Amino acid sequence: MMQKQSDRFDILKTVLMCIFVVLVIRLSFMTIVKGDDYFKQAQDKVFRKITVQAPRGEIKDRYGRLIAGNRPSFTVQISKNEVAKDNMNSIALGIIDILEKNGDKYADEFPIKLLNGKFSFTFDRKIREWKAENAIPKSYTAKESFYYIVDSLIASGAISPESRNIDKFELQKLLNENGYYPPIYVSQWLFAEQVRKKEWLYGYDIDIEKEKGIDAKEAFERIKKYYELPSDYNDADARKVMIIRDLVKSKGYLQYQPVEVAYDVSQKTVAEIEEKSMELTGVSVEVKPVRYYPNGDVASHILGYMGKISLPYEIEKYVDEKGYSKSDTIGKSGIEKQYEESLKGENGYKRVQVDAAGRLVKRLEMKDPVPGDSVYLTIDLELQKKAEESLKTVLSTIRQGGVYTSKWGSSRLRDSKRVYSKATSGAVVALDVKTGDVLALASYPGFDPNLFATGISSEDMAKLLPENKNDPLAPRPLYNVATMTTVQPGSVFKMVTGLAGLEKGLSPKYKITDRGRIMLGNKSFGCWLWNERKGTHGPTDLYKALEVSCNYYFYCLSVGFDYGANKPLPVQMGIEDILYYARLLGLDEKTGIQIEEFSGKVPNPSDKLKTTKLMLESTLEIKLENAFTDITSESDPAEYKKRIDKMVSWTEENPGRGEIIKRLGGLKVKEDSVNEITDIMKYNYFSQAQWSTGDSFNIGIGQGENSYSPIQMANYISALTNGGYKNKVTVVDKIESYDKLNIEKIKRESVKIPLNDVENLEHIKKGMKKVTEEGTASSTFGNFPVEVGGKTGTAQKSGRVPAADEAQYLLSHLSSFGVGKDEVMKLADSMEKNSDEKLDRDYYLRAAIQKLNPKIKTSDINRFKDTYDNFAWFVSFAPYDKPEIAVVVLIFQGGHGGYGGPIARDVIGQYMGLETDYSQEKIDYSGGLTQ
Repeated sequence: MMQKQSDRFDILKTVLMCIFVVLVIRLSFMTIVKGDDYFKQAQDKVFRKITVQAPRGEIKDRYGRLIAGNRPSFTVQISKNEVAKDNMNSIALGIIDILEKNGDKYADEFPIKLLNGKFSFTFDRKIREWKAENAIPKSYTAKESFYYIVDSLIASGAISPESRNIDKFELQKLLNENGYYPPIYVSQWLFAEQVRKKEWLYGYDIDIEKEKGIDAKEAFERIKKYYELPSDYNDADARKVMIIRDLVKSKGYLQYQPVEVAYDVSQKTVAEIEEKSMELTGVSVEVKPVRYYPNGDVASHILGYMGKISLPYEIEKYVDEKGYSKSDTIGKSGIEKQYEESLKGENGYKRVQVDAAGRLVKRLEMKDPVPGDSVYLTIDLELQKKAEESLKTVLSTIRQGGVYTSKWGSSRLRDSKRVYSKATSGAVVALDVKTGDVLALASYPGFDPNLFATGISSEDMAKLLPENKNDPLAPRPLYNVATMTTVQPGSVFKMVTGLAGLEKGLSPKYKITDRGRIMLGNKSFGCWLWNERKGTHGPTDLYKALEVSCNYYFYCLSVGFDYGANKPLPVQMGIEDILYYARLLGLDEKTGIQIEEFSGKVPNPSDKLKTTKLMLESTLEIKLENAFTDITSESDPAEYKKRIDKMVSWTEENPGRGEIIKRLGGLKVKEDSVNEITDIMKYNYFSQAQWSTGDSFNIGIGQGENSYSPIQMANYISALTNGGYKNKVTVVDKIESYDKLNIEKIKRESVKIPLNDVENLEHIKKGMKKVTEEGTASSTFGNFPVEVGGKTGTAQKSGRVPAADEAQYLLSHLSSFGVGKDEVMKLADSMEKNSDEKLDRDYYLRAAIQKLNPKIKTSDINRFKDTYDNFAWFVSFAPYDKPEIAVVVLIFQGGHGGYGGPIARDVIGQYMGLETDYSQEKIDYSGGLTQ
């Protein structure tokens, strides 16, 4: 028995030994005899898992007409793990040479630019551009810029004054919740681009904190050495190589994934890369969907634009939380941004085997991508085109002082005295008064979102920035005037004042005798007719007051006193009643539209002093940071705060300018800062702190602290004309999945306004009808076949237009400022040299002028600048008997409200089918359009 077991054990050992010998022989054969062959085969076969990008969901109009879609494009990629290190430089240069030769754009994200032999960081340029887009002074630090935005939002009513004093992190969160994302790290008080610059340089072993003052050229040379670029490369070729190598490096631990070098390249480039596949190892061409906007710039501010993930909150939201790749393209504004996750879809992948030249050997596995959802908008594409076309043409006509002609008549868009040459921007909003649907929303100037689809060039981006970056009213193509601009409404607010009077019991037939003007002390509040030619409107009731836009009538309503008869009105009312109805009509809140919206707010008289003091405190905290001779905000924060509180306490007293200068000297404010701080305190805050009868007058006619957006005004007109319902505005109709199995219809919402008598709205409508039949818009609508109600409005814009080059402006007027050029230049040079801050040249020139001439005021220095022209408003609804559509027009510096009338008329005509021949077009209201 034992012998049998021993025999079996010997057999097993023999078998195992044979197997081991075979394995050793085979292994030796593979590694020694055939080692080189197998190594070559291994090198010639590479397995890749390639992401297949999902087509982005389409965006369509209310009838299913395509507004944003996708088209296939060739994308050039490079895979680092397939490129020998020694070949990377030559391959990088070869790719870009091919692309440039064929006129194809490539992803140039290398943040050191070379122009005319000069090097510069794009990080610094982006900070300047962001400041320009938001009208922030160029010299402001990150902290100053952040609180500039905060104070602007407080001033507009978007956030409360109390917000100014909360913790900086909570304040940043509050701004984000309200849709504002300043690219600033509040923890360090640095711009996001400053942080990005520091991190990027650190990746190349450059510590910007230790090596203060390193410039772009020095950094460029250091990076050339980092990549061991040959010395015979000129700067231009070296930068081309760096572009590719930096793109690859940015992948970090994911460098096995292909890097996209160029998008939407030509067939010629594709063919050349295929021909040189052996030389360009690791380079491949993939077909990918690219965002496409078939109508160019039409509806651009509704659609928005695309861009790479870059801002701090984008990285946190998309990369950290939702698993996006940092190189992904996302919606940056508009519908593209607000519905990013619905539109994105779900990426697929394919696992393939390729040879050393990158050629496909075998498909191993594939998961198809799932296209994104389709978003159907409420707009009518043809109506949108009409609104944009009319706005653009009318603006051009106003600037030329010409005549605008349509089938409904001609309108001369100039007055007898002048041409409004600065009418370069504007907006049009058309709403369905019953549902709150946006039928058209135009902002001019616009932009072509196709420019952003594959990465916008610096040249194209420069064209989208304002020519005068210091002027807040300069044309800004990327800015949506319709939803993001809040300005004084002027006379189009008078319906609120009139409604408040009616609701308090005032008869619409009660007449106030217009005596031209009302004197409050030595200040005259005149009706426009008095101011223009010392005329009056005589006895005026509500209907006539709206028809002729009589300021005198609404002055009286705002304080409950009939100045024409020198007695109180027969009903008790005042400014609080007017503001109450402004809030009821939605002017104190956002409309709910799904794209970016800045909301104007209804003024609050009781808060005016408190708000003024808070904003003054905010301004002084920034302006005085280095303005005392003995302390700074950091060296003695308690004393710093004490002095600011002292200065703010002067608000109620409102001392004279000379007294303020004296007091500031006593608080040890630097001599070169005294004049500027004095003017800010005196004229920007002290003089406007207390609520007065004059404030009430201005509010009653739509001036003063009133400030609303075109979208808010359109929703307010809807509420006046739809029977008293405040709608939630929507620009999205529904969201539909790719397979059409899931359809989410956007719920329409409206709230009944609690009016004492809904019939009072009919009196307001009657007055608006008289405007278009007999009043300030009668010439525009005289031949129009549809009855329209309307109102013109002209709102003043105070201040002077900043110079595009402030330093040059100052130097060109030195003699008028009572100072000499040599002494100003010498003092400014000294101030700049001794300053710890790197401020713009004009800052030191201005400080030098005011130090050499202490009596000169900021207003004196600015007196040679041009003044702003008035905002022009026109609001309307149609048809009069059964209103369906409200149309609002705002023109920056348009001169007269009536100039917006032809635009509203064109839009109403298109909506009513008076201008379009539908005989050749059949509309399928289920969501399609066929020819």
